[in-house]
Amino acid sequence: MTPPPSDAAFPLRQEIKEFIVTQLRLKDVSAADIRDDESLVEGTLGLDSIDFLELTVAMEKQYGIKITDADEVRRVFASVESIAAHIAGHRARAASA
Repeated sequence: MTPPPSDAAFPLRQEIKEFIVTQLRLKDVSAADIRDDESLVEGTLGLDSIDFLELTVAMEKQYGIKITDADEVRRVFASVESIAAHIAGHRARAASA
């Protein structure tokens, strides 16, 4: 279920959805079609390993995060919510450093 716009993480999740659509050049999917808690592998997007590789490289450039371990890729890219949590955690660590 998509949270109301008053949710503090809403803008980041929305940005991630638009990022996914743009980076993967999805033609039949809009950011609004992607649920925050939907599996990116088994959900309507059905992303594969090549898609995750593209997203990993693009996220490193866009957000400055590194994802090197295959298990971490599966955990981070489980859903839009998990990507947002990873980016938010990265930003918090960077701000406190």
